[in-house]
Amino acid sequence: MTGPRFTDLASSLPASVPFVGPETQERAMGKPFKARMGANESVFGPSPKAIQAMCAEAAETWKYGDPQSWDLRQALAAHLGVGMDNLVIGGGIDGLLSSLVRLTVAPGDAVVTSAGGYPTFNFHVTGYGGVLHTVPFRDDFEDPEALIELARQVRPKLIYIANPDNPMGSWHDAARMQAMIDAVPDGCLLILDEAYIEFAPQGTAPVINPDDPRVIRMRTFSKAYGMAGARIGYAIGTPALISAFDKVRDHFGLARISQAGALAALKDQDWLAEVQSRVATARDTISDIARANGLTPLPSATNFVSIDCGGDGAFARAVMTALIARGLFVRMPFAPPGDRCIRVSAGTPDNLALFGEELPKALQEARQTAL
Repeated sequence: MTGPRFTDLASSLPASVPFVGPETQERAMGKPFKARMGANESVFGPSPKAIQAMCAEAAETWKYGDPQSWDLRQALAAHLGVGMDNLVIGGGIDGLLSSLVRLTVAPGDAVVTSAGGYPTFNFHVTGYGGVLHTVPFRDDFEDPEALIELARQVRPKLIYIANPDNPMGSWHDAARMQAMIDAVPDGCLLILDEAYIEFAPQGTAPVINPDDPRVIRMRTFSKAYGMAGARIGYAIGTPALISAFDKVRDHFGLARISQAGALAALKDQDWLAEVQSRVATARDTISDIARANGLTPLPSATNFVSIDCGGDGAFARAVMTALIARGLFVRMPFAPPGDRCIRVSAGTPDNLALFGEELPKALQEARQTAL
């Protein structure tokens, strides 16, 4: 026999990509998008100081990056009020989730999450042979109490929740999230994905207790800090859990340029505040455009707005497809009832003007298709 000999698990899995990138769609269309408003990137970009730091580091890129991310971990520890041994840096939250699942999930192990929640987490669980157990969203919110109740029944290795949530943009306050942490059953670990926490109202994030073994918090430089392409995320947890990442992580997986950029971005909190302000304005504009077209924008604590198109998943998909055909890259939630929505990321004024111009045309086309 020639060729690779895959494991039985790998042989049983379909080849899949959780998110089809806009570049793939552009190649299929043979032209670029006019506005990129689907991946929840920050079109406002990273701090100019971060760009400067990355440019300066480019000449040193012949060197491997620091495998301990020492300078960045030291700065994050001071920023968050935790110890350096409470922090691990990884290739975005996706990379950290992959390492965590590899550490904890064996074939047949139960994992609890929300139906329609973050699909990349599910991708990693399935890739290591875990068994997903899901609960539905409740009124467009992930349901902490239902997740805990299911965890009591199936005794999972991991429980996953995002707060604020992707894809709906909803959020729970700190008291409710702390109650969820307090209710985690013995032997389970709660993953609290806080990728969008910088956009959320004060009082959304529970106080960080770095010595609580029931929870690991994950955050990123991809969203508010505008560095999605640099692939820098971090996890906050107990020293015993954090040190275990060294057993499986890619120790040289972070570029020097990325580390330098993240360190400079963290130090420029004025730019972060500017981005937060621009995102809040863009969310309001997206919501106004939706209402002007008879649609319902959902409240959001992220850098995107989910818009209820007033029909079923097929109708929302027709709206999304029509927008894509008009050069606007947008996405939609995958699972009902969230799939009645399209999801639009915060954009520049020009992006939003184009969205306002093209949305009524897309709606008209989708309604004609539905006849």
